[in-house]
Amino acid sequence: MDERPVTLEILQGIAGIAAPDWDSFVPGGHPFLKHAFLASLEESGAIGEGTGWQPCHARLALGEETLSLAPLYLKSHSQGEYVFDHGWAAAYERAGGRYYPKLQLSVPFSPVPGPRLLMKSEAYTRPFIEGLKEMTARFGVSGLHVTFCRKDEWEALGAAGFLLRIDHQFHWQNEGYGTFEEFLAALSSARRKTIRRERRDALSSGIAVETLTGPAITEAHWDALYAFYVDTGSRKWGRPYLNRQFFSLLGERMADDIVLMLARRGRRYIAGALHMKSDDTLYGRYWGCMEDVPFLHFELCYYQAIDYALANGLSRVEAGAQGTHKLARGYLPVETYSAHWIADPALRQAIANYLAEERRHVRAEGEDLKEMAPFRKG
Repeated sequence: MDERPVTLEILQGIAGIAAPDWDSFVPGGHPFLKHAFLASLEESGAIGEGTGWQPCHARLALGEETLSLAPLYLKSHSQGEYVFDHGWAAAYERAGGRYYPKLQLSVPFSPVPGPRLLMKSEAYTRPFIEGLKEMTARFGVSGLHVTFCRKDEWEALGAAGFLLRIDHQFHWQNEGYGTFEEFLAALSSARRKTIRRERRDALSSGIAVETLTGPAITEAHWDALYAFYVDTGSRKWGRPYLNRQFFSLLGERMADDIVLMLARRGRRYIAGALHMKSDDTLYGRYWGCMEDVPFLHFELCYYQAIDYALANGLSRVEAGAQGTHKLARGYLPVETYSAHWIADPALRQAIANYLAEERRHVRAEGEDLKEMAPFRKG
């Protein structure tokens, strides 16, 4: 019997562990959990000192052997998370509490579902969760928030006393379609006509779409994409989260995980969408434009994504957070999961009461949305 103690260690940056060691825990080639993605965020300064995202990644170890890992951050605000707890923070601070700092177990700026507890074996799930809970006391924070986790992790966290929250995103699933026309054939007649018209109109004014991946992506392409990203980010958030260096690092280290779709008029790029891919999924992340062309957003972010998935044997397209307009384009509602450990018993009870009602509402809304799906009945 191995009598060495299991310990929970804190890595003050992703550089504290070798890339092959970290990536050996990432299932299915999930791009947002890879060492290169997290390192690009840190090395570019998009997270770290002065950003409100301080890396403190968790490593459960038995001697020198790594058992579990998690991308963990000490947060001084609630920005860039996409699971909104601003109301909880405001209520707690009105009552004299201190909500920040808090611990956030997530991928920064990326509302992408996936594993959050990177485990060598499920046998380590409970000790890892208990160790993470103890970290709230070690750091003296109000709580620990695990966002966009898998359902099995969510259930395990709930069994350990975390408060459970759900929401919806809209994902496209390949139900055995070989071509885009076969996908359209599964939709109602009215929807088929609308989508064909949107695709035609999006490109009717001499716009061409380039789909780029791997070494075909150059710094000039990143210059164009970054301009689109800054324009969109400035309008949505006031200040974009990512900087130009991040995209160069991403292109240098993860080019084969990237699918860049750029629309150009003549030689000038006017819009673009950045996707990333795992073994079976295409993830839509950033979109922006310099010309307001009707339906071009739908073409680059939804329809071209489906085309790419079909051509490359991917089973799913996840088009990011929010957006009931995706439903009419064949993207169906799926539940997303988060779990929250709240240290203060009074705040914990208040949030538990709120979440019980919220879960009922979200699930009822999900059933209503499914009834509105554009697929042919029967």
